[in-house]
Amino acid sequence: MNLADLNKVALALVTPGKGLLAADESSGTIKKRFDAIKVESTEDNRRDYREMLFRSKEAMSQYISGVILYDETIWQNAKDGTPLIKLIEQAGSIPGIKVDEGIQALPNCPGELVTAGLDKLAERLKKYYERGARFAKWRAVIDIGQATGGRGIPSMTAIRVNAHALARYAALCQAAQIVPIVEPEVLMDGDHDIDRCYEATSRVLNRTFQELRVQRVALEGMILKPNMAISGKKSAKQASVQEVAEKTIRLLKACVPAAVPGIAFLSGGQSDEEATAHLNAINKIGGLPWKVTFSYGRALQAAPQKAWSGKSENVAAGQRAFSHRAHMNGLASTGRWTIDLEKKAA
Repeated sequence: MNLADLNKVALALVTPGKGLLAADESSGTIKKRFDAIKVESTEDNRRDYREMLFRSKEAMSQYISGVILYDETIWQNAKDGTPLIKLIEQAGSIPGIKVDEGIQALPNCPGELVTAGLDKLAERLKKYYERGARFAKWRAVIDIGQATGGRGIPSMTAIRVNAHALARYAALCQAAQIVPIVEPEVLMDGDHDIDRCYEATSRVLNRTFQELRVQRVALEGMILKPNMAISGKKSAKQASVQEVAEKTIRLLKACVPAAVPGIAFLSGGQSDEEATAHLNAINKIGGLPWKVTFSYGRALQAAPQKAWSGKSENVAAGQRAFSHRAHMNGLASTGRWTIDLEKKAA
């Protein structure tokens, strides 16, 4: 492992003013997105859609530091035969790859999940590196039980098992000279308030860093992709933007070592503007030991998907929508976003 090179890639991914495009939706997830815009989810349509994003010159060169790809996409070529991974590199962005193989039920823990994909991961990482990937992503999914009957969720079992898998994945990545993005996502689907999210996320992050140390992962050569401290979607008590920012900072300062080069938040079901506003408020408070930016999927893509709607004549409109969202989040990553800029450019 060459830690200096891993650290260089990690720092490049959190370049101020830039962030990550998560374009790693599984076939099932992108089918749902395409169904919403009445586009058939064929291999060609998926390729055309992603090619549109990667050829968005303004967005890709100015605001996107790296792109997380799905296995299908990393091997695809654009319509003119150029590998899609080359389009990303030509824009000055870093190609990455999602390597987990999705979630499955965790035995003896009803309602809880564990991520699969460690088998043969070492061989897969070698092939991805040869193809040009320089970072990877693995997502663990931690649910917070609903108020009625689910108070024991997340269980310590689910937290330990997922933290162990994240650390195993991260160690294998670094051995393959690939920067691991460690994503322990505490879901915001429930009816819990922000304090319950804070408490659960604190347990998850503490255990994750404990496992990373046990498995000798070099913290300087990784990126953390956490959720924010935020109210559940069904909560009657929704926290303000300022409260989300303050509690998220407090949480991260308590749990994340300063050796980690950067934090790239997931949007986790927030609306486009909410995800931008929260990121901006966090960076506005500032005084953080790490670079803090975005690693958004839906919050960057919902608008361009709708504008494109599967029609070649809408490619320019789709690219404009993508550039706008990427620009807004780029501003938020340095605390310079305002609602006026949002409306002015829209």
